Amino acid sequence: MYEPSASELTGQQKVAILLIALGPEYSAKVFKHLDDDSIEKLTLEIAGQPKVTQEQKDEIISEFYQTLMAKSYISRGGLGYAKEVLEKALGADRASAIINRLTASLQVRPFDFLRKTDPDQLLNFIQNEHPQTIALILAYINPDQAATVLASLPPSAQADVARRIAVMDRTSPDVLHDVERVLEKKLSSMSSQDFTAAGGIQVVVEMLNRIDRSTERSILDTLEAEKPDLAEEIKRRMFVFEDIVMLDDRGLQQVLREVDSKDLSLAMKGTSEEVSNKIYKNMSKRAAATLKEELEYMGPVRMHDVEEAQQKVVNVIRKLEERGTIVVSRGKGDEMVE
Repeated sequence: MYEPSASELTGQQKVAILLIALGPEYSAKVFKHLDDDSIEKLTLEIAGQPKVTQEQKDEIISEFYQTLMAKSYISRGGLGYAKEVLEKALGADRASAIINRLTASLQVRPFDFLRKTDPDQLLNFIQNEHPQTIALILAYINPDQAATVLASLPPSAQADVARRIAVMDRTSPDVLHDVERVLEKKLSSMSSQDFTAAGGIQVVVEMLNRIDRSTERSILDTLEAEKPDLAEEIKRRMFVFEDIVMLDDRGLQQVLREVDSKDLSLAMKGTSEEVSNKIYKNMSKRAAATLKEELEYMGPVRMHDVEEAQQKVVNVIRKLEERGTIVVSRGKGDEMVE
C-alpha cells in the first residue's frame, strides 16, 4: 500500500500524526491549549488516519523539531541568522524549505533585524534619516529601545518624531520593504501583504513612560504648542488611576488631601485589591473605615461614572506633579535619592 511522505501531507494531517506519535497523555496536554473547533477537526483527522508507519512518525517528528529550532533561531537573531544556522546544519535546500514554510505562516515583524541592535548603534544608523523614516522605525521596534533612541535625538527632532508616530496609522508593505532594503540589504521579504498597523498615540505613551523626565517634558511642551489636543490625549494616557500604586506614600497622602471624598469613593468602585490597600494604607484608620463603609453601601454604579471619577483623581495627580509637589516615577533617570 502506498504511504504518502511528509511533503505530500496537509498541515492538519501532519499535526494529527504528530499527536498520534506523542501518545494520548501528551496529546491531551496539547488539546488543553486549542479551541473547540481545532480539537474537533484534529480528532476527526486522527480518527480517519489509516495505519501510521514508524517512518512517517519519524519524518513528522523531525520536521516538527526542525521548525521549532528555526523559530528559536529567528527569535534569537532574526531571519538571516536562522537561515545561516540551518544551512550549516541541514544544507541550503532543506534550510530554504524550512524558512519558506515558516515565513509563509509567521507574521515576522518589520525591522526585526534591528531588535537586538544596541540603541547607540541604532541612533548612529538612523539619526540622519528623514524624521518620518525614524518615526516608522521607532514605531516597530520595542518601546525600551525606541525610548532610548528618541531621548538621544536632537531636541528639535524629538517632538517632531513623536508627533509623526502618534498620527501614524497604516503603512504600505511596499514602503516598509523600501525602508528595510536601505537599512538592511540582506533582509528577506518577510512582511505580510496586508497593510500593517503601527505607531499611534499608545506607542508614544509607552516611549514617554520609559524616558527621562526632562526629555518627556520637552516633547510634551512642544506638542502642546503645536498640537494641544494630541498632547492632552497623550498625557491622559500616560497615567491611569491604577498607576496610583506607583506613588510613594508621602505623595499619595498629598493627593488624598486634594481629592474630593465622593470622587475617591466612586473611583475605587471595583478597583483592584492592590490599589485599595495602597489607598487605605495612606489614610487614617477612621477615614479608611468611612471610605470602606461608603463603598459597601454604594450599590451598582455606571462604569462611565467610575471612569469619570478616576480621571478627576488622575487630574489632581497631574496638577500636583506639574507643580513639583509630588513625583511620579517613570523610566530611567527618575530614581529617587535621599
